Amino acid sequence: MDFSFKQLAASTLILASLSSVPLSAQANITPEQSATILKTFSETKISDFKQFLGDLAKNDLSKSDNLRPAISAFLANKTLTAEQQNEIHRLLGLYTRVKYGKDALETLRELVEIPTDRKEGVEQHENPQFIKIAAKIKDLAESFGLKYRNVDNRVYEISLDGAGEEVVGIHAHADVVPVTPENWVLKDGTKLDPFKVTLIGDRMYGRGTEDDKNGIVVALYAMKVIKEEKLPLARNFKLLVDTTEETTGDAIPYYFERNPTPNYNMALDGGYPVVIAEKGYGTVMGHFPKRKAEGKGAELISMTGGLATNQIPSASVVTLLTDKPAELAASLQKAGAEYAKRNGGDFEVNAKVDGKDVKLTVTGVSAHSSEPESGVNPVARMLDFIHSVDGKIAFKHNHITDAARYAAENWGLDYKGAKLGVGFSDAFMGPLTTSLTYVGMDEKAFKLAVNLRVPKGKSPEALKAEIAEKISAWSKQTKVAATFDYSIAEPMYRNPEGEWVKALLAVASENLGMKHEFGTSAGATSVHELPNGVQFGLARPEAKYTGHTDGEFKTVDQFLLDLQIVTEMMGRIGQLPKL
Repeated sequence: MDFSFKQLAASTLILASLSSVPLSAQANITPEQSATILKTFSETKISDFKQFLGDLAKNDLSKSDNLRPAISAFLANKTLTAEQQNEIHRLLGLYTRVKYGKDALETLRELVEIPTDRKEGVEQHENPQFIKIAAKIKDLAESFGLKYRNVDNRVYEISLDGAGEEVVGIHAHADVVPVTPENWVLKDGTKLDPFKVTLIGDRMYGRGTEDDKNGIVVALYAMKVIKEEKLPLARNFKLLVDTTEETTGDAIPYYFERNPTPNYNMALDGGYPVVIAEKGYGTVMGHFPKRKAEGKGAELISMTGGLATNQIPSASVVTLLTDKPAELAASLQKAGAEYAKRNGGDFEVNAKVDGKDVKLTVTGVSAHSSEPESGVNPVARMLDFIHSVDGKIAFKHNHITDAARYAAENWGLDYKGAKLGVGFSDAFMGPLTTSLTYVGMDEKAFKLAVNLRVPKGKSPEALKAEIAEKISAWSKQTKVAATFDYSIAEPMYRNPEGEWVKALLAVASENLGMKHEFGTSAGATSVHELPNGVQFGLARPEAKYTGHTDGEFKTVDQFLLDLQIVTEMMGRIGQLPKL
């Protein structure tokens, strides 16, 4: 059913309690206290943070030897110790969650309903949907008392001013990856609308719930609370909402050509607790010239795959033209079952007659291309299957069979470059990954992309040359006419220094019960090239990332916890004497 956040029961906040999350003693707030605070205040009307603290001080929730003095000192405008400040900021996060949790969920629903995927032939800054979401964000920001600037509809800038010259940039993005609506079906047959939030259990399904409209929402509400509570800030915050993060990536560079770069930058578009390294993004784009089908048998006339190079879909479909559809479907069905069994049995191959055609479908598990291990790639399996039965089942040879041969013989089902012999790994950042993703066809060529995620250990130039040499040798040997474009970016690796990253790590690891260790990511964000750039959530590394997948979702529990964490982080970073 469609989810109305206005009908959200108070029990949802209780579900999202921290009762199972071990917190550091640094904030002197036990997990039991946090859970009790959320439960106690879930149905209580609170006017402001001071009332929240005052009510908290009146009951048994603040009997901790250290928590009550912090509340008393804050309410009396006395100087707080560093530890007491941390306690107040933890309580500020809990307050924001209780006070604005329902409103934030409703805002997320409204943003998801604006379909900000890329429209072919239309620049993002000219797309009416981006003009619409810009207006929505402007209205929210200004109603929250925040400054708003629309930089040529490329980047939406929301400012929270403090003292001093330093600026902390918070990065999120309004664009989303494309959808294949027919693939948004749950295992029980429930059909989902990608651009409406549907609540099933604790999961909020919808494009952008995880990547990355949730980041926009929690940052806005954190800024709202700090502004309306008139909390002093030693520095300035700017929320920079990107419009091309999933496509050309040119909006942020456009912004920084015209505006100063923040001294510190964090993306709410990656993983917890604090990610200091990002793999380099790369693409090997193959172009197989369209040619007249040769030989006898069925003709492959179309194929589907990912709609973007960073997207592994849940299914790939090939349409075959034949004068014996029933016979062909039966042969493909039998061969497909055997192929699936031989190769792990974690995907399905199905063939059915569709009028005069045959539809061959490989169904896997969709994934973000930065995490191929979390999915089962149907594009790789479709191409490998076609090549494996070519000759056993009669196919006319054309550009699609050319691409199938290329994919099977160079990349196969492996996603670490082993088939091509280019694999390598870094002890911290992990292995090179190589995923067959995007499939497209125009009047000239069939196009097939391999998405690369490159750790440190081999220069982009060296890797590019190595891949190109091997593919060139294959092309000469097989005489398959194809051209290839290569692009590989440098990985990001930061040496974490300073009080600000220590504070980020403490906030995330304490609230999430994670190891106090910096992390690495296969996904690149808009802070990749920026000074002092790190990822600060909002995904948990132990859970599968659903952004870019069919059936993307965010849980209510985690969304509310993100709201709490980002508010605490902003208050704490804003008041540190030195970053």
